[in-house]
Amino acid sequence: MKSEMAVQAASYRKLGRTNLEVCPIGYGAWGVGKSMWGKTDDEESLKSLLRALELGCNFFDTAYVYGDGHSERLIAQAFEKFGKRAYVATKAPPKNFSWPSRGLLKEAFPADWLIACTERSLRNLKTDCVDIQQLHVWQDSWLKEPEWNKTLRAVEVLKKHGKIKLFGVSINSREPKSALEIVRSGMVDTVQVVFNLFEQEPLEELFPLCREKNVGVIVRVPLDEGGLSGTLSENSKFDEEDFRSNYFAGGLLKETVRRAKILENILVKEKKAAQSLPEAALKFCLSFPEVSVVIPGMRTVKHVESNIALTASKPLEKSLIEELRPHAWKRNL
Repeated sequence: MKSEMAVQAASYRKLGRTNLEVCPIGYGAWGVGKSMWGKTDDEESLKSLLRALELGCNFFDTAYVYGDGHSERLIAQAFEKFGKRAYVATKAPPKNFSWPSRGLLKEAFPADWLIACTERSLRNLKTDCVDIQQLHVWQDSWLKEPEWNKTLRAVEVLKKHGKIKLFGVSINSREPKSALEIVRSGMVDTVQVVFNLFEQEPLEELFPLCREKNVGVIVRVPLDEGGLSGTLSENSKFDEEDFRSNYFAGGLLKETVRRAKILENILVKEKKAAQSLPEAALKFCLSFPEVSVVIPGMRTVKHVESNIALTASKPLEKSLIEELRPHAWKRNL
C-alpha cells in the first residue's frame, strides 16, 4: 500500500532527451551487492528495495561487479515480489578490470565483451531488455581508437535487437572532464558522475555541456561514501571487507569529519536549509536542473523513507549554493 510519503507525479524528472520520467531519488544498489561494503543482509536489502518501489522510486542503478551479479539478481527478486518492474541502469565492467579506466579500448570494452556482459546482466535481471547499459569506466581518448567504431556498432546492435534501450557511460571518479568529448558527440543518452558538496567540479564544464546536449545526468556518491552522512566520527571503524577502510585511510577520515561539521553548521544550524547533513547534501544535488536522478545507497527501510521523502523538496537558494562553492574539496584518493 502506498503511504503519504509516496512520490507525487509532478516530482518526476525527465532523463535528458529520453522519454523516461524518473524519480529524482533513485536507488543506488552497490551496497546491496555483498561486495566491498562489509556485511549485508539480503532480507533487509530486499525490504529496502520493496519499500522504495512502494514509495514510487522507479529508478534502480546497479552493475555486474556489485557482487558478481548479486545486486542485479536481488533487484529482479524485488520486482517479482512487488509484481511490477521499474527502470534499471546497469553497467558492464571493463574487461581488464581497471578502475579508473586505463589502457586501450580493446583491452576494456571490445565489442564482443560488451555484448556478452549485457546478455549476462539480462539473465541476472530476468528481463529481455535493460533500460540503460553503461560502460563502468570511460576515457575520451577511446573515441580516437579504431576499436571504438566496433564497440559503438555493438551498442547499435543491442538497441536494434531490443536488448537495451539507452546507452551511457559512468565517468571515472573525480575526473568529470574525462567525458566531455563523448557528451559533445551526442553518442550517449546519459552520464553518471560523482557530485556532492565536496566534489563540485562537474558544475564547471560537464553540467553546462549536458544541458546543451540534453544528456541525462545520474549523480552518484551524493553522501561521499558516508562522509556527508553525519554519522562518522574521528573514531569510526570499518569492516575489513568495507572499502571505506581504505577510502578514509590516513588523515582523510579526520579531515572529512572536520569539513562535514563545518557544512553541517552552515546548512543545518545557521541557514536551517535542512534538518540534517545528509538531507542537505541530497537537496544540494537536487538543486541543479541538469541532474535527472541522484542515486544514494540506501540499504535500510529507514534510509529509503528519509531519502525518498526529499523528492519534492525545494532547491537550495542560489545565494547559499554560491556560499558553498569555497567548501569544495579536491582530494587525491
